[in-house]
Amino acid sequence: MAIETYSEHDATELAGLVRKGEVTPAELLEEAITRAERHNPALNAITYKAYDEARANAAGTLPDGPFRGVPYLIKDIASPVAGWPQTSGSKFLGDVVAEQDGALTKRLREAGLVLFGKTNTPEFGITGTTEGAFLGACRNPWNPDHITGGSSGGAAAAVAAGILPMAHASDGLGSIRIPAACCGLFGMKITRDRNPNSSFDHAASIGLTVEHCVSRSVRDSAGLLDATGYREPGSPFAYPPKERPYVEEVGRAPGALRIAFHSETPNGRPIDPEIRAALEETARRLEALGHHVEEHAPGIDYRRLYGAQRAVSGSNFAASIDAAIKAKGREPEPDELEPLTWRNYRGSKHFTGTDAMAGWATLRAMGREILALHQTWDVILSPVLGTPVPRIGEIDPVNMQPRDVDKRQAEVFPFTPPQNFTGQPAMSLPVGRDGNGLPIGMMFAADYGDEATLFRLAAQLEAAHPWQTVRPPLWN
Repeated sequence: MAIETYSEHDATELAGLVRKGEVTPAELLEEAITRAERHNPALNAITYKAYDEARANAAGTLPDGPFRGVPYLIKDIASPVAGWPQTSGSKFLGDVVAEQDGALTKRLREAGLVLFGKTNTPEFGITGTTEGAFLGACRNPWNPDHITGGSSGGAAAAVAAGILPMAHASDGLGSIRIPAACCGLFGMKITRDRNPNSSFDHAASIGLTVEHCVSRSVRDSAGLLDATGYREPGSPFAYPPKERPYVEEVGRAPGALRIAFHSETPNGRPIDPEIRAALEETARRLEALGHHVEEHAPGIDYRRLYGAQRAVSGSNFAASIDAAIKAKGREPEPDELEPLTWRNYRGSKHFTGTDAMAGWATLRAMGREILALHQTWDVILSPVLGTPVPRIGEIDPVNMQPRDVDKRQAEVFPFTPPQNFTGQPAMSLPVGRDGNGLPIGMMFAADYGDEATLFRLAAQLEAAHPWQTVRPPLWN
């Protein structure tokens, strides 16, 4: 395969070329490595390289899965890979090595993917930007002075730059959708436990975090979820079974959907005018495709919602740090955790079991209220970010005061957390670029378990308003 054509293909096409014998897994891997070595010095997207291991696997007998031979990267948080670092972006865990593959990692291997490294993530995935002290800032291929989003920022940067067509990502408060929006990609936050969760991950164990991917094409996301998204024995969360493979939803007519759009923020402040204009343009595009579209704010009691979430997430975060301390056999040194992490950990220690359980009961009750909106609306549309993509350093968890990071994150990332509390699917897809040439993403949320509607709608928008042909300056 010629170097100039590799990045033109999505994962589905690359796997098809392998099946036809037109290219080998080893050749695809070398194309990915070539691009990684070309772009990573500018992006800092890949933080662990397992090239030799990947070469051995690509040259051997791979499982005959739907993505046999396609290169793939794993985010350095959540899914462990045997023998690889498992740092979660933290200096405190910098010497931790995974002893075995996680459940999702095993399914990714069974799908035929060739794992060749790990991607950048902020410390413990707690910010919407990937600018950690331990792994360093990750930079956007559209403009390296700007953020990639977080916490799957390394994955999004690598895919956007054409290093590979899709990469592993996870989403606890928007960590798939935010990087997808910042980097001009498709990102599906799937239904709670649709993919196996990481049992060691405290947030995943109560259903707040899910794992899937960021991709350039809709069909890659759908096909990968078909390969990995089946019930894990012992999973505590039920979800409606799919009617047919998700790849068959891609290209299937979505029908005339009832779509509500809004720009309601928790603090009540208006979003950036450029983002509001993109939201209204997206609503017009949907109407032109035959959908019924109205502006309708969900009317969420955000003070009550986030008050409950703080008790639940705070208790879980404190428990996860305590587990790391127990595993390490010592307390972290002052410089081994970032200021925001220290603040969150110490500030969460006062929550009691009663606080956490009361908060969880409130989240479940409010989740039902939010999901009840889908008795009227098939899809709810909002922006992903409330502002254009920020510059590196504008949300700096290392050098800014934690309260200033909180304030800035609330302004930039106001829309994505509720779907993690409800467990419902939500996707980010690119709808255009701002005045500085950076991507703008919109979020579409559907009822619990209804990825099918989102894949159909995403494919319709992808066909009507293609985004894959618009490439960043750092590409291929």
